[in-house]
Amino acid sequence: MASRQRSRTHREIDPDVGWPACGRKTQAWRQTTRGGTRDDRMLREITVVIPPFIADRLVPIDAALATDMELAMREIAALDTAQGETLDALGVLLLRTESVASSKIENVQASLEDYARALYGIKTNKSAVSMVAATQALKIMIDNVGRTKRIEIETITTSHAMLMADAENEREYAGRLRDMQNWVGGSHYSPRGALYIPPPPETVQGFMTDLIVFSNRNDIPVLAQAAVAHAQFESIHPFTDGNGRIGRALINTILRRRGATSRVVVPLASALVAHRDRYFDLLGDYRDGDPRSMVASFAISSRIAAAESRLTASRLNEIPKEWRGMVGRVRTESITDKLLTLLLRKPIVSAEELLSIFNAPPSSIYTAIVRLQSVGVLRPLTDRKRNQVWGAGLVLDELDDLGMRIARAAH
Repeated sequence: MASRQRSRTHREIDPDVGWPACGRKTQAWRQTTRGGTRDDRMLREITVVIPPFIADRLVPIDAALATDMELAMREIAALDTAQGETLDALGVLLLRTESVASSKIENVQASLEDYARALYGIKTNKSAVSMVAATQALKIMIDNVGRTKRIEIETITTSHAMLMADAENEREYAGRLRDMQNWVGGSHYSPRGALYIPPPPETVQGFMTDLIVFSNRNDIPVLAQAAVAHAQFESIHPFTDGNGRIGRALINTILRRRGATSRVVVPLASALVAHRDRYFDLLGDYRDGDPRSMVASFAISSRIAAAESRLTASRLNEIPKEWRGMVGRVRTESITDKLLTLLLRKPIVSAEELLSIFNAPPSSIYTAIVRLQSVGVLRPLTDRKRNQVWGAGLVLDELDDLGMRIARAAH
């Protein structure tokens, strides 16, 4: 989708410029599905929220906020160039870290073991399947914007289709902008008692077109752009479900389009999930006409997340040496040697996958796995006889620690 060319440079740094609050509109309502209480059936009108159009809006930024954003951008830049040889591995791991934390904001919880099973198509836990889908959805958006340098509605809907493909009650609406009224909280059968009722379905396309223009501008400080675009997306609520995870994927997509990152994602969601209620309060502030608090939160969260991720990058750089010390002497180019090289980039593996990667006899693969498991490099993540999955313990423990460090620092 085309947007107008602009020659302005960061003219949004103007703290005296206001931001419009969302409007409200009361309209008729009648329940069309069966179920619920008498109050659901008797509800006759609702008040929907009408976001402002923002394609050409100025984002109010004072000097203190501009400084906070600059400090955050320095940390992000340092992360994106950290530890050269391990950066590709870090990129894959942070992609998963961000997707898992984003899912937790939606109360989608799963153990590492369940996530590993879902990663290899063993669908024993719906939450874990959803987490894997969130990882794939984010990757679609990041990869596409890396190629095209454009944020497009079609990419967002494709990402949503991936996210919701296995959602039993939402599969029919996967990848489609909503054509019905939705709401957050309250009754399952009507907007009675809802915490938030987004704009009517017939307005969604127009609001999304406007948001796409805003998201493709180059004259706004990038963190302010990401924060406002995210808050606007959540206010539009363009899908029947999955809005939070796609809206948070939009954050790193904007960072990638603007060149703030080139090889990693910034795990902001790990900071946001530490203050889940405050995060929702920030969305409320935005809708009341105050985008500054959301921008300020993003500046702090991204600085913390990038700094802690850089520490993880440094630690990952040391792990291969630890592995070699744990295993002892290894013949060069042996399957054990190749597997040790692979594990940093791919810390969750299956025997079947390794057979295809190394093109070696099964006996050689299993011998290497047993050896690495016996010294603690690998640990089994499933207890199945078939489709067994292993994880590189030091890497997975570091990722768990990263999430906890970000959460602690964000308090």
